[in-house]
Amino acid sequence: MATNSITVIGLGSGDPDQLTLGAFRRLQQADRLYVRTADHPMMAMLQDNEIAYQSFDYLYERHESFPDVYAAIADTLIREATAGQSLVYAVPGHPMVAERTVQLLRENGPEAGIELVIIGGESFLDQAFVSLGIDPIEGFALLDATDLQPSLLQPQLHTLVGQVYDAFTASDVKLALMERYPDDFEVVVGHALGVSGEQQIIRVPLYELDRTPGFGNLSLIWIPRSDDASLRNRTFERLHEIVSILRSPGGCPWDREQTHQSIRKNFIEELYEALEAIDNDDPDGMQEEFGDVILQVMLHSQMEEEMGAFSVFDVIQSLNEKLVFRHPHVFGDQNADDAEEALGNWEQMKAEEKRMKGTDISRKSVLDGIPPDLPALMKAYKLQKKAAKVGFDWDELGPVLAKIEEELAELREAIASKSEEEQAAELGDLLFAVVNASRFIHADPEEALSRTNKKFRNRFSYIEEQLRISGKQFDQTDLTEMDRWWEEAKRQS
Repeated sequence: MATNSITVIGLGSGDPDQLTLGAFRRLQQADRLYVRTADHPMMAMLQDNEIAYQSFDYLYERHESFPDVYAAIADTLIREATAGQSLVYAVPGHPMVAERTVQLLRENGPEAGIELVIIGGESFLDQAFVSLGIDPIEGFALLDATDLQPSLLQPQLHTLVGQVYDAFTASDVKLALMERYPDDFEVVVGHALGVSGEQQIIRVPLYELDRTPGFGNLSLIWIPRSDDASLRNRTFERLHEIVSILRSPGGCPWDREQTHQSIRKNFIEELYEALEAIDNDDPDGMQEEFGDVILQVMLHSQMEEEMGAFSVFDVIQSLNEKLVFRHPHVFGDQNADDAEEALGNWEQMKAEEKRMKGTDISRKSVLDGIPPDLPALMKAYKLQKKAAKVGFDWDELGPVLAKIEEELAELREAIASKSEEEQAAELGDLLFAVVNASRFIHADPEEALSRTNKKFRNRFSYIEEQLRISGKQFDQTDLTEMDRWWEEAKRQS
């Protein structure tokens, strides 16, 4: 064995009969043997054969997180080996399966002049395949319970979750799984798989996962693969697949015929229906309408994918990069103590994006960049905001209100003596001035008018209801009676 070396030996899943003869001899011959933890069934075998060892269990008590523990173990081993002492380091299972300390030794050992020798052992995966009856050729994923993200879960794969040390970790796993699986989906808990007399295999519905006793260093969770359509339908990949099929030669004739222009209006309609669901505070409606908006994005992206221009995954990548870039106070080194500062960072990074892309060079006006098909009220609001950024704006609300009065007087004059075209022009000026006032009172004019429209509809519906109760039609009432009902509706709202 070379000077300044660390030999890492895998102790297997816990059954002494699974330890290779070569590994056993290395353990017997070790001058200094360290084990990551003494909380493992193989320690009894070492003690029976009078093989002395030192564990790093004391570091688990000293540090608050597993990453800190693993770093401390690796640092200690490298320091000892650098002093010219060849070491043997024994770990549960296989050294290259879910063993962060070995990865740290591989990363930092060579720089310290340490030769690393790895002797494999049977991992918990081997016993999981045997005890649970999993054929890995069907596809499987091995995930870490301490950092399990729902985005990593793929229902079509057998999923093994290791390092489920306790009920708290199992609870985190349960919450992550519930993002992809129904609450009553059956999962399997395995304790000490392959260890004679200690192995336990327990099947439980997902919602009871963290109520199952016995979690420890030798525990894992198996989520069997499933072709259940309801599980696949919770994935973005399935949506992409469905839209691709719809547009394929064997797909839907209507979907195949569509172009950007033919479904352009659908995009607008779906957006307004989504806004209506938001305004109605209708969660079920929002769920459906948001899906319809996403479908429009998917269809347009699929058309471009077929042309080789980009795919929806390129769209997602661009969006992710934009969000990270424009939030330096979250993903970078800038700060934002309130929403105003956050917006300032956003605008600053947005301007930087344009500079990097050369966008500003091609623009001739500060008013450029506003979509031409925006509703007129919204477009007026954006035009004024852009002009205000370069100083073309009043300093206070007073002159803005005076401008409204001036435009109203001009409208009165036009109505009295001018053509309908001139009257419409003066009406436009008045509306534009009112939009200006909305900026000063921090009210979005589109939203304000939408609320008023809704209020009008509710009050007018009250009038219709009163007519129905009275057994009348509109031609059997007059403005005085309807105005009285209108005032009643106002008092009730």
